[in-house]
Amino acid sequence: MDSDVAYRSDFYIGLALAVSSTIFIGCSFILKKKGLLRLAKTGSTRAGQGGYAYLKEWLWWAGLISMGIGEAANFAAYAFAPATLVTPLGALSVLVSAVLSSYFLSERLNIHGKIGCLLCIFGSTVMVIHAPQEEEVASLSAMAEKLKDPGFIVFAVCIVVISLALIFLVAPRYGQKNVLVYILICSVIGSLSVSCVKGLGIGIKELFHGTAVLKEPLFWSLLICLIICISIQISYLNKALDIFNTSLVTPIYYVFFTTSVMACSAILFKEWLRMSTDGAAGTVSGFLTIIIGIFLLHAFKDIKFSLDSLPLYLHLRPQGRTRSQPYIALPTDERNTEDESNLTKEKSTNDFLPESSDRKSNGTFIT
Repeated sequence: MDSDVAYRSDFYIGLALAVSSTIFIGCSFILKKKGLLRLAKTGSTRAGQGGYAYLKEWLWWAGLISMGIGEAANFAAYAFAPATLVTPLGALSVLVSAVLSSYFLSERLNIHGKIGCLLCIFGSTVMVIHAPQEEEVASLSAMAEKLKDPGFIVFAVCIVVISLALIFLVAPRYGQKNVLVYILICSVIGSLSVSCVKGLGIGIKELFHGTAVLKEPLFWSLLICLIICISIQISYLNKALDIFNTSLVTPIYYVFFTTSVMACSAILFKEWLRMSTDGAAGTVSGFLTIIIGIFLLHAFKDIKFSLDSLPLYLHLRPQGRTRSQPYIALPTDERNTEDESNLTKEKSTNDFLPESSDRKSNGTFIT
């Protein structure tokens, strides 16, 4: 009974920290983007071109501090709750960023984007309800055994190789043309940073209980790895934000980052092995719902569409028709004239009616 109460307490603490972190992270995207836009007006070398003048912009630092607070809360959340619970809640940062960008960056959020935001929330809720229970790891020694697993070693090596290839081969040629390049670098490296965060969180909890974790080489190795990963993520995320639209970068980054973290967490903690069919289906469907929401938020962001224009779209004829205005009832005399004109056009197509060309006079039929 006591273990269940403790687990529920940790669950809600982790949930609250995860939600608060998404608010700070969502705001950080807006602040950093505002700082980069102000910097672009001064003519300094932009971040997307390899410049670091943004380090002198206070708005960028405000965004970095906001992201730091959010990441700290997210860091603590991983110590109290499973990664598959904390990570999907990052969809809320997409919602925060999309809403704030429409007010402070003049980036449109049409009806498709609003529906997409709601789908992100619904999908995250479904994933939280069906979140798999990760294998219990209560100490750094247990975490060390997990990190020695051959499956995780192969995964980590693949991540490092892919990251190096993207950084040195792909990014210099296609980074400023394709939004996926910089985001993929941030996402795949982010999967390793979450593993480091999880291990450090466990170590800090042990430290509070009196265990001398500061003497453990693994603790400092995880800290160094985390600093390297976060530094790379910040650098390439800045480049993506400087070149591409915020409402484009944020949702795509969420999808790839969440997928990478879920894959890493599944390999490291083997949490999917004990899931029921309903739980697995719920988790997958929740994540697919989030992806659909992200697609709506991104794919139709440039379409000028609102609820007020819905009647107009419903009454528009297909392309190729001559009339493109919504239906409006005509007065009786005009409606009779239009009907007679249409009847004339239909009859003029029949070659066997010789009198068809003589039945029109000034646009109306002679009766």
